[in-house]
Amino acid sequence: MKYPPIPPRRAASCGCGYLAAFVALIVITSLQIQHHHLKVDLGRSDYAAATATQQRRREGGNGAAARWNWNRRTGAEGLPRGIVQTSSDMFLRPLWDPAANRAIPKNKNDRHKALLAMAVGISQMQNVDVMARKFLNESYTVMLFHYDGNVDGWRSLEWSDKAIHIVAPNQTKWWFAKRFLHPSVVAIYDFIFLWDEDLGVENFDPRRYIDIMVSEGLEITQPALDPDLSTDIHHRITIRNKMTKVHRRVYDNRSSMNCSDDSKGPPCTGWVEGMAPVFSRAAWKCVWHLIQNDLIHGWGLDMKLGYCAQGDRAEKVGVIDSEYVVHQGIPSLGGPSDTSKLPRRSLDLRTHIRRQSSAELEKFKERWEKAVREDDEWMDPFDA
Repeated sequence: MKYPPIPPRRAASCGCGYLAAFVALIVITSLQIQHHHLKVDLGRSDYAAATATQQRRREGGNGAAARWNWNRRTGAEGLPRGIVQTSSDMFLRPLWDPAANRAIPKNKNDRHKALLAMAVGISQMQNVDVMARKFLNESYTVMLFHYDGNVDGWRSLEWSDKAIHIVAPNQTKWWFAKRFLHPSVVAIYDFIFLWDEDLGVENFDPRRYIDIMVSEGLEITQPALDPDLSTDIHHRITIRNKMTKVHRRVYDNRSSMNCSDDSKGPPCTGWVEGMAPVFSRAAWKCVWHLIQNDLIHGWGLDMKLGYCAQGDRAEKVGVIDSEYVVHQGIPSLGGPSDTSKLPRRSLDLRTHIRRQSSAELEKFKERWEKAVREDDEWMDPFDA
């Protein structure tokens, strides 16, 4: 039986060949992409392993782990430990002549460094001159915040070139402090004096004052006010007690005050006024964060400073009586400067300033209360 011959196979169509080539191209491209991602992932893995190894090596030395963790917290983990500069200072450096770049001047008692920072105007230059000399004579640093824009007028003072001068028209010391006294910048200083310009310091010695702060374990203080010569005293706790070196509370039987041994907070204890506060380094780290960036008059801060006292505010906050000052009560800030204009309204500038200060006080209170309500993890250490 004969079978019919098998017909010859026809060649695959050209269209199928193109499709197969296209599919192969897609597969090859996909494999290349996967290979690239694999290399990246392996690189990351190697970096993580190297970082972990580096950390383990650092942890091998005494205290090295803590330093490495500190670098990570501050964003310096990408740097070798020896290059990290953890602090700064306000000492002036020459632009030329390396030989003139002398070592950092040391305090006479060689124990503590202090910074005096003040908002000043040219009308108070004579008084500021006396204040600055007191601190410069102890090799402390002086920083002047010029709110009237006048710096050249201070050039006649022999110590002017030794001070730091910062200019911003019609700004308060709290505005300046928030912007130029960041804790990382002033970390070299053991004490920060953030003072007004109208204080008489005839009976004040900054070195003895600091020694008292240290010996008494105080973190936030102010010098007492001479009741006989001061013209502007608002709170009894700031008045000098001639019988003591330091006092931490005031006694007042008036119904509006009712301050006794049972009192636990301001204005009876744990409180200083905003005109002449002095902060330890640890306290300032906290206070700087408490200062509100936009509330430049600082009203309300005094009632909350005790939260930065590094402990019981009734013990860590005090008024130093043996080193006292005179508050002259001169309202110079707010006068016209070279770049300011008097308001068209006849209302006195000081009235405008007081109104704004009062409004800022209410804002500060609202912010504090809101922050307390919203922070479930925070507990008031002074809440009875």
